[in-house]
Amino acid sequence: MSHRSPKLLFADEAGRVYEHPELLALVRDGRGAAPPAEPPVALPRHAQLATLPGRRPLGLDPRTGAVVELREMKLARRTVRASAVGAVLPPGWTRLALPAYRTASVAPVLPQWAYTAAAWDPSLGHVVYALRTDLRGHWDPATHSTPELPELVRERLRHDDNPLLTQLARCALEWRCFTAQNTFYARDEGAIPASVGCNARCVGCISEQPPEGPPSSHERMEDAPDARRMAEIGIAHLRAAPGRTMISFGQGCEGEPLTRAHVIAEAIRRMRRATSRGSININTNGSLPENLDLLIEAGLDACRVSLNSAHAPLYEAYYRPVRYGLPDVVRSIRLAKKRGIYTALNLLTFPGITDQEGEADALCELLGSCRVDQVQVRSLAIDPEQYMAVAERTSAGGPAQGMRTLLRRLRRARKGLVIGNFARGLAERA
Repeated sequence: MSHRSPKLLFADEAGRVYEHPELLALVRDGRGAAPPAEPPVALPRHAQLATLPGRRPLGLDPRTGAVVELREMKLARRTVRASAVGAVLPPGWTRLALPAYRTASVAPVLPQWAYTAAAWDPSLGHVVYALRTDLRGHWDPATHSTPELPELVRERLRHDDNPLLTQLARCALEWRCFTAQNTFYARDEGAIPASVGCNARCVGCISEQPPEGPPSSHERMEDAPDARRMAEIGIAHLRAAPGRTMISFGQGCEGEPLTRAHVIAEAIRRMRRATSRGSININTNGSLPENLDLLIEAGLDACRVSLNSAHAPLYEAYYRPVRYGLPDVVRSIRLAKKRGIYTALNLLTFPGITDQEGEADALCELLGSCRVDQVQVRSLAIDPEQYMAVAERTSAGGPAQGMRTLLRRLRRARKGLVIGNFARGLAERA
């Protein structure tokens, strides 16, 4: 390593972030701490540094080559206990590496964010180990959570007593869900939550966690909406929204929409009787192929199927499915392609696991055999140790090839494959 290698970041008890004067940054490569295999990039606009409590940063001593656990650091006249630091990326970016740290014997479960390795570069300032994977700007955070949003929400609620809008208002204002916000901005992809129940028990579920887990990122709806209420929101959005006009069932504040396929199918039919404009999409775990077929028959034209792995043991250890398995998910993907709707995978990625040779082989085989249109890359938002505990005995194994190499392999496995982070509108689909 040269003297220009990025320096280690650490935080004090108040969350203030500092660069270490000597130690160099390391990253977690799936097995432990290692020098970064990728060059860093400047901290993207709207990215945020995050303190990782109960985790002590690991750095490299450039003189000896030894890995050093930074427990405390003298700053002027005070000595602080050091915490590890990561970064949370904005939409359109994919992490390439995780922060390197050692966890204390008593440490809280981290909140549900996708923590990315960060460091300090003398020329670039704060840097991250990440890749820009979608250049489109319609999910730019600067265009969301704007000062006029609260008034847009209040005005919509004054003129519309649809109870589903009350849930979307919470999603938009409290949890800053961009898709829910679009419903009030009346643009691009709008949200229609549809289900309160789920047939999976995902370890990293963002709307329902056990008492010992981290706080949920969202709160699930209390009551499932009927077809008329969902259709009212969908019709208004499809008629009025410019840009990539789309409505999507299956949001962060709900369970699995395929469990309510009959009600959603009726909502879709109502929408299509009112307007032929725009796209109707579902974000789903793909667990119930027959129910997906009902929705396609009703007028669904796009689906995004989420999975963390195409290797059944790891898939099922993370999703913990109830009365379905990975073969059912694959059947749904094949069905969607056979019925001619735009088919995307929502690939939940974790460096050091997703890019293992065996995992990459399984993903490439799935892409080649199912011929999906798009892979939407999502950095899995979970405490890294939670996921490592799931994956250490169940992943397909093999050396980690790096996330950049994985994405290249996926493109080779499926000619014409679109890789990005966001859903494609009708005009963007090949």
